[in-house]
Amino acid sequence: MSTYHPLSEAQAIEYARQIPNLFQPGSDLTSHEIGDGNLNLVFRISETATGKSIILKQALPYAKVVGESWPLTLDRARIESEALLIEEGLNPDLVPHVYAYDADLALTVMEDLSDHVIMRRGLIERNQYPLFAEHIGRFLANTLFFTSDLGKNQQEKKIQQGRFINPELCKITEDLIFDDPYRDAETNNIEAHIHDAAEQLWADSELHFEVAILRNKFLTSAQALLHGDLHTGSIFIKPDSTKVIDPEFAYYGPMGFDIGAVLANLLLNYAAQEGWSKDSESRASYRAYLLQTVKDVWTHFETNFRALWNEHGVDRVFQTPGYQNYFLANLLQDTVGFAGAKMVRRIVGLAHVADIDKIEDAADRERAQRLALAIGTSSIRTHRQVKSIDELIAIATQESAAERGFAL
Repeated sequence: MSTYHPLSEAQAIEYARQIPNLFQPGSDLTSHEIGDGNLNLVFRISETATGKSIILKQALPYAKVVGESWPLTLDRARIESEALLIEEGLNPDLVPHVYAYDADLALTVMEDLSDHVIMRRGLIERNQYPLFAEHIGRFLANTLFFTSDLGKNQQEKKIQQGRFINPELCKITEDLIFDDPYRDAETNNIEAHIHDAAEQLWADSELHFEVAILRNKFLTSAQALLHGDLHTGSIFIKPDSTKVIDPEFAYYGPMGFDIGAVLANLLLNYAAQEGWSKDSESRASYRAYLLQTVKDVWTHFETNFRALWNEHGVDRVFQTPGYQNYFLANLLQDTVGFAGAKMVRRIVGLAHVADIDKIEDAADRERAQRLALAIGTSSIRTHRQVKSIDELIAIATQESAAERGFAL
């Protein structure tokens, strides 16, 4: 019989007391439920005397954002814990440390990152993070390379892949990113002032063709272990530190999906500067920073990935001259396409981003929404022709100019 039950704050405190070597026996502990996501309870447990704290993250058996009418597997807690342990082994400075995992309670106990901020909030506040591109580029390169057939024993990879079959959460992605935005789905969340743009999406068969190509890759291309939901709300950050959290959507899929998710969220904030920048000069300045970060993320990823391939590649055939260039060229195209799909879903799909939704002025918010859709759809349309990351940057600058009525 299952012993699962959602924890109260008092129960979370008592659970934390039982974890060896964390808190002093009998010390005063406090708990705050801090979860602001869609799927989980998150408790911060603090020791009053020392200030030491940990995080208890418990999966709920339904989507918190919808309620019990949308049931979800609790196995996602195991998947998240195991993914974090793999990621920590490859990137010890870039993920929170996992202290314990409790399968019966679908509970993961991990390092508290209260001295960091959620990156999405930091970008809304227009902060700059000079080490982020190097950090996330390295995280992506290490994780994607060493869990793929390029850098892992291929039979062991198949066994590991079996532990990350994640059908329920993959189904969420398959629907909310690669289906619902392109039809009049009940789950869509569309403001009235951009309903015309949504209707254009639904009628655009050429765009649907490109989305079908991307959807097929998400469904069938088991290249590497993905985080699966790598947006700026899943990254804790401060100027000298980056920590990737929340890999409960982890599964074996196309590498470009994770890379594209990071770039998409930078570009969503780029579009959101319609509402967050005080004037055209500050808007141009912060947008230049965001676009440089987009380029730097890809550059750091590619540099690290090529170095790993050259030093640690496990397959003789993959060392054939020219294959590495072929692989990276295709990966860049996937990245741009998936970035576009991630942008579109955040404007017309179920779950949006605070970068845009929290813009108070309706006219500014509409400009941001339309710009994000323009960048996203252009990225989807052209992704199979892209040959350089500069082309994605050009899409953003051209669509921004077009939205403001400037001649290009």
